[in-house]
Amino acid sequence: MLRTARSLPIYSGASVDTLQRPLRDVRLSVTDRCNFRCSYCMPAEIFGPDFAFLPRDELLTFEELALVARELVALGARTLRITGGEPLVRRDLERLVVMLRALDSSEALNGEPLDLALTTNGSLLAKLAAPLRIAGLNRITVSLDSLNPETFTRMSGSALPLESVLGGIAAATAAGFTNIKLNAVIRRGVNDADVPALAAFAREGGHTLRLIEYMDVGSSNGWRLDEVVPASEILAQLHALYPLEPLAPSRPGEVANRYRYLDRRGEIGLIASVSAPFCGDCTRARVSADGHLYTCLFASEGSDLKRYLRPAPDAAALRDALHTRWSARDDRYSEIRDSETANRLPKVEMFRVGG
Repeated sequence: MLRTARSLPIYSGASVDTLQRPLRDVRLSVTDRCNFRCSYCMPAEIFGPDFAFLPRDELLTFEELALVARELVALGARTLRITGGEPLVRRDLERLVVMLRALDSSEALNGEPLDLALTTNGSLLAKLAAPLRIAGLNRITVSLDSLNPETFTRMSGSALPLESVLGGIAAATAAGFTNIKLNAVIRRGVNDADVPALAAFAREGGHTLRLIEYMDVGSSNGWRLDEVVPASEILAQLHALYPLEPLAPSRPGEVANRYRYLDRRGEIGLIASVSAPFCGDCTRARVSADGHLYTCLFASEGSDLKRYLRPAPDAAALRDALHTRWSARDDRYSEIRDSETANRLPKVEMFRVGG
């Protein structure tokens, strides 16, 4: 049964899709490149040293990204999340943050501050956390799948050590970022035994741990249903260690089910897109680094926005195209997936559109 999003607030001028889901959250990918080769996203055996990433002139410029973001804000977006690939491999990223922060003056916001976030693997964060904070970034999410160095290396597929990520988290904390979120994709037989250590680390550091079911993103990660650890199983494991109680969503369209420790030492989030899909509440759009709009993480095709940006930008036509595409949206892949569908249907790789 599809859960509808009719109760979500809809702003004046906001776009609403065929299932009455408003546009609220946007992932802006700035690059398809990454210095990790995580097995659930870019397995090294497929995306090796000779893999051809996008040429630089195919990437949207910061000015083009800011224009797309401005028009999406006019259509209802209230959260902009910078993603990749690994976004921190894109040079001068703080300049884009400044440009996006300037959207606070948009009449569409009516004085409401824009929520500006970043998702990163954290390996380059130590040097960039402070400049990003100064530029106006609100929030940071760091992917951290294990605190065991061997498991971390196995899952990240990188020679970069675990310490580089932990140092990035420490630097973000020192730069003034609060309530840093730590994302961990849990895969049975790989890192499911690491959940207690991750929870303890997050509790001690004042961070929010979000545990994500292993998903059938893209077409290259060899996803199998029997490798999914259901969120209910993870919750039971943690509740036995640190008693928990449920929390209400912090905002409309939130993907994580939230729980608070009874001792008030923080909270966790569980993202159960396989065992308990939440398509009916999905308010997210994704813009790829080469300027395609995707209305679902599991989409196979996106709408080309470059035609409205080059050789000269046409903001009015761009807004019309964005509104038309969102208004026609009927995606609910996770609610209709089955084990056969998951491996049969073509899907864009996650590193191209962000998580």
